[in-house]
Parts: sequence; structure tokens; C-alpha cells
Amino acid sequence: MPAHEQNGGRSAVRAPGPVSVLVVEDDAVIRRAVQLFLERYGYQVAVAADGLAGLEAFRAGAHDLLILDVMLPELDGIGLCQRIREESLVPILMMSARGDALDVVAGLEAGADDYVVKPVDTAVLVARIRMLLRRASFGRPEAAEKPPARHPDTQGRASRAGAAAPGVLVFGDLTVDTAGLEVHRDGRQVPLTPTELRLLLELAAAPGTVLDRRRLLRDVWDYGWEGDSRVVDLCVLRLRKKIGTGRIETVRGFGYKLVRD
Repeated sequence: MPAHEQNGGRSAVRAPGPVSVLVVEDDAVIRRAVQLFLERYGYQVAVAADGLAGLEAFRAGAHDLLILDVMLPELDGIGLCQRIREESLVPILMMSARGDALDVVAGLEAGADDYVVKPVDTAVLVARIRMLLRRASFGRPEAAEKPPARHPDTQGRASRAGAAAPGVLVFGDLTVDTAGLEVHRDGRQVPLTPTELRLLLELAAAPGTVLDRRRLLRDVWDYGWEGDSRVVDLCVLRLRKKIGTGRIETVRGFGYKLVRD
């Protein structure tokens, strides 16, 4: 799976090869255990023991996915995630030792795509990694060769929303290219993480229709279980900041819908 990473608005594409994972964890035992486990699954793993070393390792290599501990010396995981998000849309999985709601919310607000609570079952960790990589692949140029097939009635809905061209949905100043997997607002491209892009496409495929959090967890996050709805809420919050606060409407007690006009 080729690595595709946006840094400073530019794309850096690495040649096909093993999936590269950067693990930033200060506990030497956990760090080594995660490294050995992921290497058994065929991942190429780089490690760092503190936040500043993690930032340096991130900038030095092309990584497909990052696993960041929340409690890190020098620069904590929240700060590290924020710094990385200023430069890249690479998938980020946060790890929290306490599972405290404040830690989880802070990590997601900082730009993480998902989180796990330590100690984490190794099967769960691999499943989460695979989900994030699938979402990342979904947003890469090679994935744009074919339009998403999940919603066969997208074109019909697109015409009602105001399609400028086949596969292009227009909602006021927002343009969503479902084939090219690009989003523009007022003519300017909007940089979205793979998770944010999948969430927007899910909402844009059914404009005006309320989608509940359970469905979004299943279809966007690939959760086959009752996941934490805060993941959805905070991703919606980040997406609103990028496409306009009034574009996604909250239907209290039910979920979210994309406003047509």
C-alpha cells in the first residue's frame, strides 16, 4: 500500500512497500511489545520515546499511520497531534492509559482519527489500524479512479442538490467531487483527513436526510459495535470548521444532516 501524505498542502508519495507505522510511546515495555506485535503482522515500525523525538521521527520519514500515547514527556500526545495536524493529514490513532473522557475528547479535538484505551487487546489494535488504513486508502489518488459505489442513487440526489457535473455535488459555496475525492469551498480546495472526507461523502449522498450516530459509526468508522459517539461528534465539529458551521445541522436526539442550500 503506497503512503500518501499531505504536508504543507503538498503530497508526498512513497513507493509501494510495507505499511509504515510510527509508534510514540514512553513506556519501553509497551513500546517494544507494540513494535514486535505489529512487525509480526508485516508492518514496518519506527518508534520514539517522547513527543519531541516523535515529531522529529515523523518529519524524517514517510509514515502511513501514527500511534501516539497521550502521556508523553517533552511534548505530550495532544500537543504532538496538534503539531502534526498543522503539517499532515496522516491517520493518527491515540492511546490513553486512563480512558478518561477528557483525554479522549482532547485527543479527538486535537485531530486524532481514533483512540484506544490501554491496555488494548492486540486484535483490537490491529483492527483499528486496518480501519484507519482503509480510510486513508479511500482518500488517495488511486482510489479516485472509481467513484464510491456505496450509494447508487448519488447522481439522482446530486441533481436535486445542484450538481455542476457528473459526480460533483454543489451545496451553496461547497462543492464535493465524489469521483475525484476533492472538496472546494468558494473555489478553494478544503484539506480533509480521510475520516473527514468519508463523513462528508456519507452526509452528501443523502442531503437533507438525518443520519444517526450509530449508522455513521458503522459506515464511516467501520465499527461493528456500539462505538463511542463522541468520535462522531468531534469529527463533525472539525468538519464544520472547514466547510462552514451552518452546513451540517444537528438534529438533537437523532444525528446529523447536510443542509441542501
